[in-house]
Amino acid sequence: MRTALSASFLASLFLVTACAGKAQGDQAQEQAQGAPETKHDEGDMKHGHGEGHGHHAHGEGHGDNGHGYKGHRFENPADWTEHFESAERTAWQKPDEVVAALGLRPDAIIADVGAGTGYFAVRLAAAAPKGKVFAVDIEPGMVEWLGKRAKEQGLSNMIAVQGKSDSPALPEAVDVVFMCNVIHHIEDPTAYFAGVAGSLRPGGKVVIVDFRKDNPDDAPGPPAAMRMSVEQISGIMSAAGYHLAAENQDLLQYQVMLTYERD
Repeated sequence: MRTALSASFLASLFLVTACAGKAQGDQAQEQAQGAPETKHDEGDMKHGHGEGHGHHAHGEGHGDNGHGYKGHRFENPADWTEHFESAERTAWQKPDEVVAALGLRPDAIIADVGAGTGYFAVRLAAAAPKGKVFAVDIEPGMVEWLGKRAKEQGLSNMIAVQGKSDSPALPEAVDVVFMCNVIHHIEDPTAYFAGVAGSLRPGGKVVIVDFRKDNPDDAPGPPAAMRMSVEQISGIMSAAGYHLAAENQDLLQYQVMLTYERD
């Protein structure tokens, strides 16, 4: 059985590495970039690079290549929040514009799956003040941090949720399931999204923001072997019982924003 850290957390590691320059794939580089120190759990090393990657355990295609974060445990979420939520990332991730593009009702119920440090979750909570945001992560330390952050920022409508590798484990049905930089971390995405369908309210949708397959090598994000085309993502979603309802190729420089509805 393979265990893992936050999907968005590790996706953010790709972002930091890519923005800082060519990745070297070791802990020394993290420290050189000013990243908070991580800790190896040698008991997890047997899981290969799949360890430490949120909902997935795909391993193949990236090994230690490029970033090499297998076996890490993130000790200080507050430090990582500052590191991952930099002005540099915000300039191209455009989180406020992404949230605006969702067109949320004030009373919407949203699941931010792979919420990590809460980069999007806090914005979603502000956009739906009369609704709820379930900030889902499978790393217990991050779930604890999300709950603390919600309390400190007075976001009573943001609820931290302990997810599972094969399910977001949502406590109630939602209007929107939002995922940013997560889908390529899911081990069996067809089964995962088929299960998610049961957690959507009538008219509900799944919104996926992820890196373009044809990004240049020096762009933020994971290696090309990990990136998925719109056709690949839509094939997964079709097999899970969804159809592509909207495709936004213009909002973000390095990512696409895809909206899926149940068939």
